[in-house]
Amino acid sequence: MYGVVEISGHQYKVQAGDVLDVEKLTNEAGSSVELDKVLFIGGDKPLVGLPTVSGAKITAKIIKHEKSRKIIAFKRKPGMYQKKMGHRQQYTALLITEINDGNGNVAKIDAGSTAAKKYLK
Repeated sequence: MYGVVEISGHQYKVQAGDVLDVEKLTNEAGSSVELDKVLFIGGDKPLVGLPTVSGAKITAKIIKHEKSRKIIAFKRKPGMYQKKMGHRQQYTALLITEINDGNGNVAKIDAGSTAAKKYLK
């Protein structure tokens, strides 16, 4: 089973066990987050939300807060000036642990997967 969820205005397709980088969230690392803006649930019986699927939620664990690699912007106007700027976007890494469609069907992360062994202790 997979789902399409909206996080901070962006839509992501997720499955149990996926590691996802999203815009920085305010929760602390190691805590659990419930995402209730589920737009679509796919699988044997797909559910389409209008605009969201009622009762559906996705549970994720916050792994870490980081900064992405530096992006360099270089502005130059001939004969006038040059300016070099850098930017590092902050993000939050999420591990999707459970997908619940609201009708009793639940997809959980496999305990033998590499992500579960690495991040769930």
